[in-house]
Amino acid sequence: MRLVHFSDPHLGFRQFQRTTPGGINQREADVARAFANAIDKTIALKPDLVCIAGDVFHTVRPTNPAILHAFAQFTRLTQELPDAKVIVVAGNHDLPRSSETVCMLRLFAPLGIEIADTQPRRLEYPELGLSVLAVPELDNQEIAWEPDAAFKYNVLLAHADVAGIHPGTEPSDDVASLHVPESVLQSPAWSYIALGHFHVYRKVGPNAFYSGSLDFASTSAWTELGIQRKEKLPGKGLIERDLATGRQVFHPLPVVREFLDLPAIEGRGLAAAELNALIGAAVERIPGGIDGKVVRLVARDVSRHVARELDHKSLREWQRRALHFHLDTRRPEMIRAERSGAPGRRPSLADTLRESLRSRVLTADIDREQLIHLGMHYLREAEQAGAGATAVASGEGP
Repeated sequence: MRLVHFSDPHLGFRQFQRTTPGGINQREADVARAFANAIDKTIALKPDLVCIAGDVFHTVRPTNPAILHAFAQFTRLTQELPDAKVIVVAGNHDLPRSSETVCMLRLFAPLGIEIADTQPRRLEYPELGLSVLAVPELDNQEIAWEPDAAFKYNVLLAHADVAGIHPGTEPSDDVASLHVPESVLQSPAWSYIALGHFHVYRKVGPNAFYSGSLDFASTSAWTELGIQRKEKLPGKGLIERDLATGRQVFHPLPVVREFLDLPAIEGRGLAAAELNALIGAAVERIPGGIDGKVVRLVARDVSRHVARELDHKSLREWQRRALHFHLDTRRPEMIRAERSGAPGRRPSLADTLRESLRSRVLTADIDREQLIHLGMHYLREAEQAGAGATAVASGEGP
């Protein structure tokens, strides 16, 4: 008894001002391709159950191409897997907030796909010994989270948040209003809990998983990429689970568009020419080149006047060749002379001078450490001379 679980296709998602030869936003086309890849993989795996955990579309009223693409792919899925049970729950991006508007997912019901949009649905398949509780992303509704003990297998499919999933990991611009209780996530009575909304693969209970999104279809792409890199995930994909044995495989999907977050550059004290050289070297090191990719490069502690003097001709060329190239220059943090709140030590004149010399833009022929050493030497001499003059004026000197 095997299932496939994927989530958050976000069909119709648009980003960057680039279009295909046919006039479609390039990222919208990428997301559509990622969905088709997920359908390809699902058909190849031939599961008994397909669980799609919400946010099929990026907006309540998606574009006509997005609707047509979804219909074509769902048709292909149901035709190629006529015996598989396919269940889709609505996510917050799918659900209209007005009672007068109908959820677009209902278009797929005539294909034999079970849709849960306005309320939870408990779907029973006695021939499989299977019960599925399908819960869309709902506001303030009491939900009976209990599995059905009459069935051998119980699956919970929901588009929801779980406690602690966002803080310190992925800032979310659309936090779900539905939360799965911790007791549900930890319950061994559920054979499998298939979740959607969080865009990175994550285990949140013994049998509870987010499959993650199929592509970088949010404003948090760099955070998602950072989590994937930290947790050594192979990328975006879908989950295959055998309910009888508990065996589970995360299947990576083909990369449609490469996203690269290059190692950050420390720009403190660098002249524009030095920073230009480091930026150019970072771009040259991109495997396979920059063309067609989405790339970010953070340069920290870059003063405003240095940023103005960068090689903008080269920057424009990289932006032309990449689908999107973002040089994220970040200005130095200001050092406060006084601190509010609890009392603390004011920075001394020596501290201020040292910090100023460390952040000052220098020509390439000046050794910064020697400059700081010389500056501190002159400051000590000046302080000693000042102390001596004060002593003479007060009559304490020789």
